[in-house]
Amino acid sequence: MALRNIVIEGDEILTKRSKEVTEINDRILMILDDMLETMRENNGLGIAAPQVGILRRMFIVEVEDQLIEMINPEIIEVNGVQQGEEGCLSVPGLVGTVERPEYVKMSGLNRKGEKVEIEGSGLLAVALSHEFDHLEGVLFTEKATEIRDAIEESEE
Repeated sequence: MALRNIVIEGDEILTKRSKEVTEINDRILMILDDMLETMRENNGLGIAAPQVGILRRMFIVEVEDQLIEMINPEIIEVNGVQQGEEGCLSVPGLVGTVERPEYVKMSGLNRKGEKVEIEGSGLLAVALSHEFDHLEGVLFTEKATEIRDAIEESEE
């Protein structure tokens, strides 16, 4: 595993829709492993491939000791609404209030190429939605209200 550089807001790759993963091979598995190490090193809850400069439809979320790797995810169902504070590894130093679904159900592939479904509510639903948005070329700042400096948040 290796740490990867995190792509920062302003880089064009973060605004593009990611391409499907057509084959799960050693390179894809290595990227997933690197993404996990990079996410953990930077204290993130999730990371999508475009955030490490790779325009492919895959992301990782780790919430409440549950590690989820999704390749070619699709949203099957959403329900409810919640608002909460979000930040992003690709938008360092800023947080904002974002409206997300309370419940999300997704399908996709795991690292073995097996079809999986994941359901989440609360924080997990937020993380799944946030990372899925990265695959669509959307940053949380496009959906957020009250964007502000994260340092001011921690001092309050």
